[in-house]
Amino acid sequence: MPRKKKIYLTDYFDNWIEVYKKGAVSNATLDKYISAKKNLKIIASAVTLNELDRLTYQEILNRYAESHEKATVMDFHHQLKSAILDAYEEGLVTKDPTRRAVIKGKQPTPKKRKYLNEFELKLFIRELELDEDPTIDWLLLLIAKTGLRFGEALGLTKKDFDFEKQQITISKTWDYKNCCGGFKPTKNISSVRKVQMDWKLSMQFNKLLHPLGDDELVFVRHKRIFNSTVNNRISRICSNLEIPPISVHGLRHPYVKHKLKNLSDYWPDRLSAKDKPARPVFLLSFQVLFMLSQSLNP
Repeated sequence: MPRKKKIYLTDYFDNWIEVYKKGAVSNATLDKYISAKKNLKIIASAVTLNELDRLTYQEILNRYAESHEKATVMDFHHQLKSAILDAYEEGLVTKDPTRRAVIKGKQPTPKKRKYLNEFELKLFIRELELDEDPTIDWLLLLIAKTGLRFGEALGLTKKDFDFEKQQITISKTWDYKNCCGGFKPTKNISSVRKVQMDWKLSMQFNKLLHPLGDDELVFVRHKRIFNSTVNNRISRICSNLEIPPISVHGLRHPYVKHKLKNLSDYWPDRLSAKDKPARPVFLLSFQVLFMLSQSLNP
């Protein structure tokens, strides 16, 4: 019987990413696979496919779990498992070594609170320093009052604002994780939308954006804006107000919660007589919205 060629797990995973993931997933997702590949080379550089069994695979996960939280270990497991199952189907592994894997992890670190309540949000907005130029504080104001995602707000140009209708058109996002930046599609199709501004915010931004050209980016001007820089600014404001810090992502939660509450309050009442057969579907949707709204409560 011919001897099987020795294939290292790290080499197979590297090639698998190149063949199946590169060009098929977003750059952010691809970076996660590349990070998993680097960690695998540190942990199991000498492991070959023909010696990969459940015990060896569990030892790999356990090594990774020594310095990572359980949720991160689960992600690492899913990334490796996808490649290993392909190797199993190709006959490179005799049994599925990922079966019934035990996910461990170190003690989770304390997480930032995910949102501000309505009173705290009002204090937060009052604390913003709104100068004549589109600064980070203007960015925070816009996110807090419209619920835009960080990348969506960074991708805004002047022509995305319709001050007559008090609307913002969201059709793209900014690739802030890329050192070169650039536009990219929104998170999903439903993220392409028009977002309403209140009259005060519309007036403020109408004045702020007056000097800009239609195609000029509002916030990404002369230098790159980092997520960490914005979060540090939020932390300083929260510290001044003596309230727990949140992230820029959490800043949009009060808006989302408010919109969900309004929607769940009026949606069932808008059903006409001809819509009554569909009432169970609407009520189920209402229940989902209500539960989501409750999960965002402080």
